[in-house]
Amino acid sequence: MTDSAAVPSADELADGKPAGGFAWSNMFVHPEDDPRSEGGFDDERTVLVEYLRDQRLTLQLKCADLNAEQLARRAVPPSTMSLIGLVRHLAEVERGWFRRTMAGEDAPRLYRTEADPDEDFNGAVADPDVVAEAWRTWRAEVEFAERLVDAIPDLGTTGTMGDGETISLRELLVHMIEEYARHNGHADLLRELIDGRVGQ
Repeated sequence: MTDSAAVPSADELADGKPAGGFAWSNMFVHPEDDPRSEGGFDDERTVLVEYLRDQRLTLQLKCADLNAEQLARRAVPPSTMSLIGLVRHLAEVERGWFRRTMAGEDAPRLYRTEADPDEDFNGAVADPDVVAEAWRTWRAEVEFAERLVDAIPDLGTTGTMGDGETISLRELLVHMIEEYARHNGHADLLRELIDGRVGQ
């Protein structure tokens, strides 16, 4: 993930825009080094768990080798979306679904208040401490979710949402795959804007 050929030259960036194009040189990793799976799973649980794992790994790939300023770079106005904002947002999503809904914990929100319901994105500033805290939190929530899912033998097991409705672990895992896939699409565009790295 440190291929120097992936970084555009000064001439390529002279007009303020990353160089376009599609090639292994400006992608994240060569296929042989990609940490994600190639599919081919046989049972339902493995399909759901491994596809979610791959989506989480994709988020990490999109953010690899960037400094705090780059991670906090926002999309075009009026959007407040940034890569580190996505990390904070998805940490909050993981916490809500797995701790509160499935485990029944009284887990307070991390980045959302009545005064600022979009604090996950609004508070994603170019500060190394903010970036480090976001990654620590995201990883802690992912680790909790993985342990919880491993400990629940039946995908039909339900959790209770804030509105009193229930959701099965099966549906929740599908929803999380969808949630990450949607935001990884955002991350694609954000990363290409930063340094031209595309795809995967």
